[in-house]
Amino acid sequence: MPTEPDQTEAVSAPFEDIEARLRAALAPIEPPVHLQRRLEETLDSLVELAAEELEAWELEAIKDPRNWPRAALRPAAAVVVGSGAAVGLVVLRTHRKRAQARGKRDLAGRAMREARKVFGELSRGH
Repeated sequence: MPTEPDQTEAVSAPFEDIEARLRAALAPIEPPVHLQRRLEETLDSLVELAAEELEAWELEAIKDPRNWPRAALRPAAAVVVGSGAAVGLVVLRTHRKRAQARGKRDLAGRAMREARKVFGELSRGH
């Protein structure tokens, strides 16, 4: 007389490799190179626009003191947007070079050099 499969075996049979399937479905993928370049160009232009906005604000604020309270929001927004874009550039460029790194310490060093370069460009006003 054939034996029926155990109830737990019948339920677990379709899910026996669920962990492997999830791991494969959630594996990180590299974005296309053109998308990386486009993102880098966008972030770079945001950094440049923020720097230009800060320069323009300095000239405008000196001219007319009546505009100082209202104009104080512009540089704050420019600093936030510019800093966020600069950090995004550092992360993007470091991520691209991570395969060349020889360990976590080397990767951290590369990130710091990239940060100095990006923020140095920002402080020089391109």
